Amino acid sequence: MERTHTRRPHGRRLPRRLLATVGLFTLAASALTACASGKATDDKAGTATASAAAGSDSGAKSNGKVSVYVIGGKADDPFWSAVKRGGEDAAKVVKAGGGSVTFLGPQNYDNLGPDAAKLTLTALSQNPSAIVVPDWVPDSQDAAIKQAVAKGVKVFVYNSGGVEAARRTGGLKYIGSDDYEAGKAGGVKFAESGAKNILCVNTVPGAANSEARCKGIADGAKSKGATSKQLPLPSSNFGNPSAVTQAIKGALLKDSSVDALVTIGVQDADSAASAIEQAKAGDKVKLGTFDLSTSQLNRIKAGKQLFAIDQQPYLQGFYAVSIANQYLSYGVIPPQNPLLTGPLLVTSDNVAAAIAGTAAGVR
Repeated sequence: MERTHTRRPHGRRLPRRLLATVGLFTLAASALTACASGKATDDKAGTATASAAAGSDSGAKSNGKVSVYVIGGKADDPFWSAVKRGGEDAAKVVKAGGGSVTFLGPQNYDNLGPDAAKLTLTALSQNPSAIVVPDWVPDSQDAAIKQAVAKGVKVFVYNSGGVEAARRTGGLKYIGSDDYEAGKAGGVKFAESGAKNILCVNTVPGAANSEARCKGIADGAKSKGATSKQLPLPSSNFGNPSAVTQAIKGALLKDSSVDALVTIGVQDADSAASAIEQAKAGDKVKLGTFDLSTSQLNRIKAGKQLFAIDQQPYLQGFYAVSIANQYLSYGVIPPQNPLLTGPLLVTSDNVAAAIAGTAAGVR
């Protein structure tokens, strides 16, 4: 891929009423013109938030303007483009109030944890009001995040790490999907569709979210009598279609018992589809992936891909920036911790709606 409602191990959609409630809360809080008082409370897995009373340390820096730094992925990564789109839409409210939102990302994923830590420290050097950051590699990033918290910067963990990362580092909230539960949903779907031996292709081995996804796939498959193992590839292969295709093709030719493939992202899913075709295994090997893109949805619609697991990246960017701004400006914060944006399983049953969302640039 953490919420105050019952988790859905089969990846069904979140109740529309819950999503609507959160959305209305976000919009209503953005329109507030006076400070709120009281405290926001987290569930047992989360951390206690700071006081939201007017005049507390929840406000912006001394210049009176909200300054939010958002750390994300590569600029050319389709998933992170959707995250940024959501963040930019939320940033319109920040800018209307005289504040600013700045987006930072690495050049590549070869050294993800240390690079993310450096970006966090870069953001900290600008004296921000808040930092929004994924906790991809805790061993590399936690020290930098804790340093920001120690200096009074409000930190919101999103996308990766879960509520445990927020609790561990002193972040106020986690916003995102539950990667492990998302993986379980995919593993169950594969097994229920007849797969027995699933390969989880991991092009960012060691990253907390990709490891949680593959573990979830394995546990979900096991619960239905199937098995799964990882195919870890060098992180330099991420975004290198030829290298990923050849690695997956080689794995399929080496082990003819593999009857399902799942990838941790959409770029790798395109490579996996090519590998299946080149290995002449299209009539046997089922394909699934985490996240969405037009090519994934078109394959699902055509019956050539079983599923895609959506964590709704637009909502991650939108909610993270909105909540940071609301807390800094008005001292209000949603009580749910974590605030989940997924997982949602996209299959042939609901692919039409997902295609419409992708065309609009929000899925």
